[in-house]
Amino acid sequence: MDKKLNEETTLNLKIETIGGIAVLIFTLASMWFMLQADIAEAKILPRPEVSKVEFDLKDQNIKASIENTEKTVDEIKLRMIRLENKIDDLK
Repeated sequence: MDKKLNEETTLNLKIETIGGIAVLIFTLASMWFMLQADIAEAKILPRPEVSKVEFDLKDQNIKASIENTEKTVDEIKLRMIRLENKIDDLK
């Protein structure tokens, strides 16, 4: 099976195969140009800004988390004091 490509080599393709290849090339090219257009548009658009409402909600969420953490720490401190007292009573 020593076949070499040269000027006399023939290539047999069906019309459906040629059409499929053409559709594939057209699809890939159109996807490329659409992607390039989307990238160019994204470069022009302004950056999204954080709205006042969004900032306030995040700020409230952070403050609530801090308050919950403080309460938990206070509860842990009270438990430790009780445990220390119990240990002292056992001595």
